[in-house]
Amino acid sequence: MVDKKSHIENELDNSNNVNEDIIRMDPSSESPALDLEIQDIEGIGPTTAKKLKEAGIISVMDLAVTSADELAVEINASKDSAAAFIMAAQKLLRDSNVLEKEFITADVALEKRRSMLRCSTGSKVLDELLLGGIETQAVTEFYGEFGSGKSQICHTLCAIARQPTEAVGLDSNVIYIDTEGTFRPERLNQIARARGFDPTHVLKSVAVCKVYNSSHLELIIKDLGKYINDFKAKLIIIDSIISLHRAEFSGRGTLADRQQRLNSILHKLIRLSEIYNVAIVITNQVQSSPDTFFGDPTKAAGGNVLGHASTYRIYLRKSGENRIAKMIDSPYHPYSDARFTVNERGTDDIEDVKKISKKASKDEIFE
Repeated sequence: MVDKKSHIENELDNSNNVNEDIIRMDPSSESPALDLEIQDIEGIGPTTAKKLKEAGIISVMDLAVTSADELAVEINASKDSAAAFIMAAQKLLRDSNVLEKEFITADVALEKRRSMLRCSTGSKVLDELLLGGIETQAVTEFYGEFGSGKSQICHTLCAIARQPTEAVGLDSNVIYIDTEGTFRPERLNQIARARGFDPTHVLKSVAVCKVYNSSHLELIIKDLGKYINDFKAKLIIIDSIISLHRAEFSGRGTLADRQQRLNSILHKLIRLSEIYNVAIVITNQVQSSPDTFFGDPTKAAGGNVLGHASTYRIYLRKSGENRIAKMIDSPYHPYSDARFTVNERGTDDIEDVKKISKKASKDEIFE
């Protein structure tokens, strides 16, 4: 007979390792587990349910994506109990057909991939580089130096995400987490008008959160599942993911703590993207590698933690008045590049610029 305690410890290890079970919402599902309550979970009574809600865990979905270590601290319970609650929440979601089973065949996985949603970046060549646009159930990272077009891509995505899926939008709202003070509603208004969208409709569809320090960012990410449900968002943008941690954790002595906290944030984002079927876009800063004698010395900040967490990683750089996007890492995208531009329409194709009359005013600000 398998020792029960050993079994729980093994499951705890799996849960701590970012809940390595494949937890993913059916893309066709619009309302994740809305009819399920915390107390529907086996082993959770009124007292435990109250503790969970006081800790900000108000839904079965929230509990399913929480790590055992974090949960144990928040409800003042043992790690064994925390792991058992998480496993019970995941089991309830699977039994309710909200989450996939632990194992599915590759042909079923392929069909689910084909039903995934995609959002256009506004540039056809950039969409081709991404094989159709920004996709849900993935974390897409854009990194580059200042002025490379990161924030302009984010603003353009905000405008297009509100459009119908037939127009390669997501037909949903957007959550924009601004850590650098780069979000400009007037820029979003300009992009919407230039593309023929209703600017009022677009502006009302974007929920902006201004974040002031790394602890605030961590708190927002912790409760992000609730905000996704409240705002009915299908696109989450974090611009940028590392700026606050990079500023607050300076020196080698704080590097390990910084990387661990970033790691927790990023793996939470991965779980949320899969479970809630949302597209997550993060921007990242760069740093120079002085020991590079040949080639481009610019590399993404954040080290291996950020590199491994991103599903797709795209490097942006300036090329005169235009921009070049290069696919750096992807499970299946070709490693090629695309040349695009930034204008009053946000990100756009270079050949389309000649067809548009230039009406740039002095107060237009491009990244």
